[in-house]
This record gives sequence, C-alpha cells and structure tokens, in this order.
Amino acid sequence: MKMSIIELSICLFTFALFVNSAILITAGAALYSGPDTPVADADLFGIHRLLASNIAPAAGTVFALALLMSGISAGIVCTIAGQMVSEGALNWTLKPWLRRLITRSISITPSIIIAGAVGKDGLSAALNGSQVALSVVLPFVSAPLIYFTCRNKYMTVRPHETVIEGGGEVTTGREGVKMKNNWVTATFAVVIWLIISVMNVANLVLLGQGK
Repeated sequence: MKMSIIELSICLFTFALFVNSAILITAGAALYSGPDTPVADADLFGIHRLLASNIAPAAGTVFALALLMSGISAGIVCTIAGQMVSEGALNWTLKPWLRRLITRSISITPSIIIAGAVGKDGLSAALNGSQVALSVVLPFVSAPLIYFTCRNKYMTVRPHETVIEGGGEVTTGREGVKMKNNWVTATFAVVIWLIISVMNVANLVLLGQGK
C-alpha cells in the first residue's frame, strides 16, 4: 500500500502535473489571440492546426501522438474492464483472446463508424457529446465511491486464521485493519464533488441556452 501511494504521488505531482499543465498553457496561449479577435475553433483539429502553425510543426505532431497514446491507454483499460465484467458477471465461456477481441471492438467501433460516416465535424461533435455525458455521470459514480471509502464497514481488512482444535477446524479472526479515508481526505473529496456537481449544473444550463 505504501509503495502504491508513493508511485501514485510521483506520477500525479511530477510527470502528469507538468504534462497536463504544459498542454493547458500551450493550448490557451495558442487559442487566445486578443480581446478583440475571435477565438478559433477549439476542437482537436483546430488545436492541432494552431499548435503546428503558431509554435512548430513538431508541436502538432507531439500533440497528435499524445492523444493517440492516451486513447490507446484508455482503450486498453476499457478492454480489461469489459473482459472482467464478461468473465465475472456474464460468465462467458469464450477463449480469452476472443473475449478481448469482442470487448475491444465494442470500445472502438463507434468512433470508427462516426469518423467514416460524418468525418471530422461529426467526430468532434461526438467527442464533445461523450465528454459532456461523462461529466454528467461523474458525480453519480463518485458519490458512492466516496461514501463506501469513508465507512469502516466496507474498508476493513480482516485477516483470516484457521486453527485445529479437537480434530476440527475453528476460524479465529483478529481485529481487522481499518482503512477508511481520513477526515481530511473525506473533506477534500466532498468539496471537490460539490464543485464538480455545481459545474455540471452550470454546464447543462449553458447547453440548454445554446451556449
């Protein structure tokens, strides 16, 4: 657990922090042309053109490669999740490679169909729509997660011991290790959840108004 926390902290506060900050700063600087100048299209293709033209062609290539790698990583996660669900919940009796092929196809087929049918504009609209949908769903997914991780009822690891007494097995359990969130962590989680919820409501209102 300690090694996992150290590894996660290093990734979040070093590599991921600087990479994400660089993407946001570069995209903001490239998209912003002045208070009286209309802002260019802020879709993926527009950002790629702006980075390639305003900074260097290599910047657009790096941006495209970063999106490709992140998409592959997300696709692998979706494939593994789909495989685990199909194995445990659906109890499929297919071969592992066939299960991976099916779940992988389900995750990438919609984007291929959209790209082939409606092109760049449709792909950008589908991406924006999926991000809005994920943003709206996030509070409903994270609320149970926060609740469960703040309860010792669900976050207690109970060691299992079996001893032999009188020719039979008797299970004895020591007091479990309580691993619920600290109150500081729980407070931050609730505050962040509230911020995300308020931003989602504002997002839906602005979408309803056509903004």
